[in-house]
Amino acid sequence: MLSGRAWRLVEFGEPQQVLRLKELELPEPKPGQLLIRVRTAGAGYPDAMMAAGQFPLLGAPPFGLGEEAAGEVVAVPNGSRFSVGDRVTGITAFLEGWGGYAEYTYLRENSTIPIPDGMSDEQAGGFPIGFRTAYAGLVERTRLEAGQTLLVLGAAGSSGGAAMQLGKALGARVIATAGGVAKREFCLRHGADEAIDYRDEDLVQRIDELTDGRGVDLVYDPVGGETAAAAVNGLARGGRIVLIGLASGTPVALNAMDMLLRNYSAVGVLATPGSPEQEAAAWDRLAALAEACTITTPVGRIYDFADVPLMVAGQSAPAPGKSVVRISAES
Repeated sequence: MLSGRAWRLVEFGEPQQVLRLKELELPEPKPGQLLIRVRTAGAGYPDAMMAAGQFPLLGAPPFGLGEEAAGEVVAVPNGSRFSVGDRVTGITAFLEGWGGYAEYTYLRENSTIPIPDGMSDEQAGGFPIGFRTAYAGLVERTRLEAGQTLLVLGAAGSSGGAAMQLGKALGARVIATAGGVAKREFCLRHGADEAIDYRDEDLVQRIDELTDGRGVDLVYDPVGGETAAAAVNGLARGGRIVLIGLASGTPVALNAMDMLLRNYSAVGVLATPGSPEQEAAAWDRLAALAEACTITTPVGRIYDFADVPLMVAGQSAPAPGKSVVRISAES
């Protein structure tokens, strides 16, 4: 039986006080799982929510953090489509307590793909969650069309950065929002047609100017709060807001009468696995876009394995791009 070190949340609280490095034994993977030796793992705001006890899908500690990871397959169950030695990236079995910030972890097989050619370990580790969530929001739930205008909130962050790129790949005009010059410039380098600094500019006024008064067709909202409430005022008639998260700490407040009078809709998205056919179609399309270099993980800061508690503590206000933890190097 394999064993390896893993960061475990032992109680809810400040990450640097409640995350502990533990030695764990790893049984053979169950059907539907793969066991991998982790090279890199992607980070995001959900890590901070989990540490604080605010993530609705998890119970009490102990459990591992890290929803996505990349590495080499070291064990598979009978009937798996993967083999030992395959280089893969996917979503971890975090709902069962196995996170990505570990030397070994389990991936959900139906949410795992071979790492596309040309993708680095760091890009691979930060690929699955952001792009699968963006696909659920933009393709499966709202069917964004080429030529439509997409407004991405928090576009310099993990979730927003993926939606910005996928929206562009789908043929949309992409307007990004971000706070500060560095994040605004980051958005323009990674696919945005225009970028609004919501700290220094009136968001609704700028949307009005950029769309000649029409408004945007879709708002992608991983932020919530006052920023999302302002963005709703920039929706075109018949538009929709897709609710992804609440990085601001509170969900957007929606007014049912306003929705009725202006004829717009709100769509909630939780990117849990659908049918095997639906999952396969989503991952195949994302892999093809990555192979063509149409989408790529906008890697930001790279952390060492020893710095996971520091990294989790910083996910409430991260630097531009996707934070990634490097667990191990090529052997």
